Amino acid sequence: MLAQILAVLLIGLLAWALNKSLRAPPPMICGTPGGPPVTATRMKLRDGRHLAYQENGVPKEEAKHKIVFVHGFTSNRLDPMIVTNEAVRELGVYVVTFDRPGYGESDPDPNRTPKSLALDIEELADYLGLGSKLAGAALVAPVINYWWPSFPAKLANEAYKLQLPQDQWALRIAHYAPWLTYWWNTQKLFPSSAVIARRPETLSRQDLELVSRYGEGRYGFFQEVATQQGAYESLHRDMKIGFGKWEFDPMAMENPLPNDEGKVHLWQGDEDKKVPVDLQRFIAKKLPWIQYHELPGAGHALHYVPGMIEGVLRALLVGEEGK
Repeated sequence: MLAQILAVLLIGLLAWALNKSLRAPPPMICGTPGGPPVTATRMKLRDGRHLAYQENGVPKEEAKHKIVFVHGFTSNRLDPMIVTNEAVRELGVYVVTFDRPGYGESDPDPNRTPKSLALDIEELADYLGLGSKLAGAALVAPVINYWWPSFPAKLANEAYKLQLPQDQWALRIAHYAPWLTYWWNTQKLFPSSAVIARRPETLSRQDLELVSRYGEGRYGFFQEVATQQGAYESLHRDMKIGFGKWEFDPMAMENPLPNDEGKVHLWQGDEDKKVPVDLQRFIAKKLPWIQYHELPGAGHALHYVPGMIEGVLRALLVGEEGK
């Protein structure tokens, strides 16, 4: 670990010596001079920021179920992962999607943390009158922080080394020297994040087939919309938060639904090249109240697997076994 920290410091000195800017440019905030136009429906949050959202599925007043959909890295509120699924209408589901801070048309949050995002979701749910009861949660191939303290060091290190060397460095920078994150992902001296660059080496065989079938162009469009206010406030800040030092240990959490009033589900592909399956299995064993579903032969693009989203919806909403 000491060697890694020293290497990061040397890279920082190199950046300074080359007189490269370490500070990200200010974001191009939607609706401000020079920024993208505001086209989405937005609400004003407690601290004055705007949160862009979109209502989908059946009308809220007629819905049997209500879902708040949280998009992933490089995506935005327009992600069709769930809203275009036929099961949404069949099951009577209202879905609200939103742009996370700094993505799409939601204002950046320079103080963003995992907790602040949860508070944004809570405020959005209150604003839309979705009710106070959480009935369940579904996570689809969620990214894992290799530095969560409950991971055995050997397991975390082995999983970390499964990443491409350039992604190991990108995450190392985000964790040990977050102030270098923007520079690292924009400089040309060393290879930067292969995940951001959408390199094929970060995809499994199934992922490549699915992307080819559904179109790389569409994937690129979502990333372009997601980062229109600047890659730093969206992608780079995500890296700093996701792989930085968390304010809590997720594996120390207690069951948020202890009286069996709902379930927490987690889906993972066993050939995911972005999220090592061994770490996900460890989490599932550590937190036995999570309903863990592992898909043999699947990669990270689970939402493109035929029948996958319908399986998630049915497992979450009506208790049918997920795919």
